[in-house]
Amino acid sequence: MKITPVILSGGGGTRLWPMSTPECPKQFLKLAGDATMFQMTLARVMDRDFFAAPLFVGNAAHAALIETQAREAGVPDALTILEPCARNTAPAIALAALAVDDAKAPLLVMPSDHLIADVPAFHAAIMAALPLVEDGWLVTFGITPTAPETGYGYIRIGEELTAAVARVERFVEKPDAATAQAMIDAGNHAWNGGIFLFRADIYLGWLASLAPDMLHAAQAAMAGADRTGAIIRPQEAAFAASPADSIDYAVMEKADRVAVAPVSMGWSDVGSWDSLYEISAKDADGNSIQGDTRLLDSAGNLVRSDGLRINLIGAHDLIVVAHGNEVLIMPRGHSQDVKKFSS
Repeated sequence: MKITPVILSGGGGTRLWPMSTPECPKQFLKLAGDATMFQMTLARVMDRDFFAAPLFVGNAAHAALIETQAREAGVPDALTILEPCARNTAPAIALAALAVDDAKAPLLVMPSDHLIADVPAFHAAIMAALPLVEDGWLVTFGITPTAPETGYGYIRIGEELTAAVARVERFVEKPDAATAQAMIDAGNHAWNGGIFLFRADIYLGWLASLAPDMLHAAQAAMAGADRTGAIIRPQEAAFAASPADSIDYAVMEKADRVAVAPVSMGWSDVGSWDSLYEISAKDADGNSIQGDTRLLDSAGNLVRSDGLRINLIGAHDLIVVAHGNEVLIMPRGHSQDVKKFSS
């Protein structure tokens, strides 16, 4: 049975302000190449020998962006569920699980705003996990840590189930730096990348057991949905009644048949300007430049502009972003503070 990609595109991307805005958040921007992050996510699941046509779940305010960018990527008329309000990932995925034709269909749930450099490694991990998924397991993909990051949740890897998949022993909240380093040194933890693989009916079954109010709200919203062509608009009042919770808290941390497929695939959630600098191509002086820019005696800078010319003289280790009438300038290492301006 082919895997149905479920691409979640409702994120706000507030830490990449001023380019990422509520009207056009980061997943719809060309931040790391000639395609948008949404389109790069689509490109990973275009092999129709293994993947069925994708299903999108997104913000109703971004309907035109989703339709245009999917068409440009060669995926016209894909089934699209437009959330009338934001209720976090667990209810969003419930809508997708209710929308697929075959309840036993494996769903590959992916955020639309992540980057994966080694796509073959990702595909290999998917195929390694598929037999367990067909047997009713919920699978998450554990990213091999490259640094003691404190901004990610972690997964403690338990007993081996197959050569490439293990039981999840427990999920770990975002740790402090010392705890993160200790977990990496122990060698039995992975980053929680927020990518999942499971059967639609198995996920809905766990919701019925662990979060019945959420399931009932999603069912009512889909029963009363407006359906026009490939566009599904769930009934607003019913969906708004759903508890708002992530899939991690609502299901993955509580279910008892949860597995992890560890994988090293050059993953990044591009959660800040600093993380974009780390993964971006750079010149000989360590500058990552996109847009009209002139540099003199400058090194280690990230510069992004979609209009204004940026001129830097004697500048080192800065982040400079210009979009419309807004210009952001800060030292690298301070990008977690950007959300204070964007909110």
